[in-house]
Parts: sequence; C-alpha cells; structure tokens
Amino acid sequence: MNIYAKLAYTILGFLIVLNWGFLMGATMRKIGARMAGRHGIPFKQPWINLFKSISTRTVITHGIMYYIGPVFRLTGGIGLFLFMPMVFTGSPDGPWTNFSFEGDLILIMYFNVFGMLGMALGAGEGGHPYAAMGITRGLAQHAAVELPLTLAFLSIAIQFDTFSIYKIVEAQQGGIMHWVLFTNPFAAAAIILAMLGALGHSPFNLVKAPNEILIGPATEYEGTYLGFMMSAGATLHVMEAVLFMNLVFGGATSWLELIVKSFLIYFWSVFVGMVFPRFKIEQSVTWFFKVPLLLGVLAVIIFMF
Repeated sequence: MNIYAKLAYTILGFLIVLNWGFLMGATMRKIGARMAGRHGIPFKQPWINLFKSISTRTVITHGIMYYIGPVFRLTGGIGLFLFMPMVFTGSPDGPWTNFSFEGDLILIMYFNVFGMLGMALGAGEGGHPYAAMGITRGLAQHAAVELPLTLAFLSIAIQFDTFSIYKIVEAQQGGIMHWVLFTNPFAAAAIILAMLGALGHSPFNLVKAPNEILIGPATEYEGTYLGFMMSAGATLHVMEAVLFMNLVFGGATSWLELIVKSFLIYFWSVFVGMVFPRFKIEQSVTWFFKVPLLLGVLAVIIFMF
C-alpha cells in the first residue's frame, strides 16, 4: 500500500475513533444517570461541548507549558492511534494497521504515559494552590498502575517472542481459546485489574475528585484548550480499550468487532466505578502494589522459565 493510501486510511480511522469515543463516553454517562434514576445527557452533548469550546477564545494568561499540557495529552492519544493496529486484516501492511511496526509495543508504552506527564507539567504552571495535590495524586497512582501493566506486557511479549502488537494479535487468531485471556491468564488478570486505574473511573478517580474539589482541567482550562482535552479524553479511552483488546482479547477483524469489544472493555471500568466507592490515594496505590503487581510478577516468571 502506498503512503497516500495509508494516510487516507489513517485519517479516516482517526475520525472513526474520535467520534466513537464521544459516543461511547455519552453512552456511559447515560447508563450511569439511568442507574441513579436520572435521565442523563443527550447523546449529542459531547459534540455540542466540543464545538462550543473551540469556537471561544480564552483571555487568561499563564505560562507556556500550561497551554502545551492539553496538546501533550492529545498527542499521547494520537500517538497511541498512529502506531496501533486497529483491525486485523491478515497483512501487516493492511489498510487499518496504521503505522505499526516491529517493536511498536515499546513505543505504545511510552505514549501511554505521555499525556499524563504533559498534563502534570501544565498543571504545575497554572498557579493554583491545589495543583501540587493533583500532580502528586496523578503521578503516584499512574506509577502504581504502570508497574503491573508493564510486567503483564512483558509477559505477553515473552510468550509470543515479539514486541509487535500485530504479531501478538495474529498469534491469537483461530478461536477464542487462543486469546491471551486463556493462554496467559495471570497477565490477562493483571491487565484487567490494572486497566481500572488506567481508565480512571471510581474507585480510582481521586486524581480528579469531581465531587469534592471544584478545580482541575474542566474548570482551569477553557476555549480551544478545553476542546483539545475533550478530544484527547475521547481518543485515549478508545485507544486504551483497543490496546487491551489487542493484547488480551484477540484483537478485532472488523470495525464492528472493535466497537463491540472496546465498548465492553470500557464498560467493565464503568461498572466497577458504579459499584465501588472511591479509594483514598494511599489505598489506591497500595491496592495496585498488591494483587495486580503479584499477578504481573507471576506472569513474567511463568513464561521466563
């Protein structure tokens, strides 16, 4: 496939991911509202918010890094998309494999923390007295989440002897029993538990504490910068779900399968958030250093020996 066709498929794929992220987010909020006895937002609300934000301009002046933070976060989501094979077509140069390459899993792991670090730098220059609290919470929990995830990723790479996400998906074709969920259950369990923190719903959303602290990105940013953050959030939620889908649940052979699987993966975190109350940050970090970390260590040991 020539570079122009590859770019065309990549741009089209990103538009699908972005809009699916907005729709999935609205659907989850609708489900949560109905469970609480409320009607909830209309499904079109994310697009209304986006266009309203990008049509306004901010008059507040902060440091340069404060405004680069949302750009970093969006870059993290776009980076995940660009180097992530979306739909398995039987060819590594297929139309929906984007710019994935041998060893892309390592790059994906870097992009997974890129947005968080960018937002930490941006918050640090915002001048709010509680910014340090949010940065400390966010980085502490993110480090606790990344450790079991990284161990599980390494176990899967050792299992299939490759750091290529495409080859990992290819090795899981041929039936549900070929999925990592069944061939490497310890790594799968570590990812399934650690993804709760990665997706950021209750009980692991103290970083934002939406019901207790009336500050944070939603109130500190406005205009186009807030639009960047909404787009980044929609993209990241889909791409993180696709990453876990590719590594644990056999990938997807069509866009319909991708949408169904990513919805179910994301719904898992939303369901847990509706059932369990919020953790304190020390409880959250301790929890990730117990069960998910132990499962990740066991997964690596089993496939190393």
